[in-house]
Amino acid sequence: MNIGRILLTKKSLLTGRRYSHLSKKMKKKTNKESQRRKLIRKRSSKEKNMVQKLYDTCKEVFASGKAGYVPPPSDIHRLKSVLDSLEPKDIKLTAPSLEFSSRNGTEDEAPLVTYIIMEYACIFQIGIFCLPPCGVIPLHNHPGMTVFCKLLAGTMHATSYDWVQNHQQFNHCEQQLAGIRLAKVHFDADLSAPCNASVLFPESGGNLHCFKALTPCILLDVLGPPYSESEGRRCTHYQDFTYDCFSDVKEVEAEEDGTRYAWLQERNEQFVVLGGTYDGPTIQI
Repeated sequence: MNIGRILLTKKSLLTGRRYSHLSKKMKKKTNKESQRRKLIRKRSSKEKNMVQKLYDTCKEVFASGKAGYVPPPSDIHRLKSVLDSLEPKDIKLTAPSLEFSSRNGTEDEAPLVTYIIMEYACIFQIGIFCLPPCGVIPLHNHPGMTVFCKLLAGTMHATSYDWVQNHQQFNHCEQQLAGIRLAKVHFDADLSAPCNASVLFPESGGNLHCFKALTPCILLDVLGPPYSESEGRRCTHYQDFTYDCFSDVKEVEAEEDGTRYAWLQERNEQFVVLGGTYDGPTIQI
């Protein structure tokens, strides 16, 4: 009787050990599955909320809605951080899948660029430029605006300028060249995604800029406040020139350690874009 009890106890122990081992395996598997689901939810939440987070941040940063308003450094850093973490998948756009213009560019004419308005408010505007290879956003200004630009995909060449405010030494040139102003080059180089967002201000940071796509590109813009003809924020396009009297600038170049300049002339031509439809995550206003 005692032996039977002992044998039975040993069998029970062995069985218990087996089930205990299986239970640990199942628990470990359950934990892994739980972690996997949490990660998926986290990724899904990020994809779902990044556009909303961008909108909410813009709404707070540009709450004043005034032309010429420059947000404080903390707000600039906050909005820039959101843009720096933004990816094409967050707005459901990928460069290869975009339906770029079917019109091919020629030597004198670049292919059309597509512009998608993600959100428009009286105090700010969020938009996406989709550029085919050789697509160009011509040189233009941003009067009274603070603008955040984020290259989401592709490689492009960017050039930006700021007006030279005090340039009496060039007045004799400007009198000869009516309608032309002197500008200082702020940036002139290639950009490739992924890269951080850039910021320009009403009077600095490259307020006038242009882009040329070297590959298919996606460029996101945040304008605060947006263009408004009635409020005097008209988009003006320019052409840069070099003249013989530009030799006077060389003396300033040497003094300012290689700073480059250009004469910019206003153009009457309009920038024509194709209108695109925003099909990304819904924005709760």
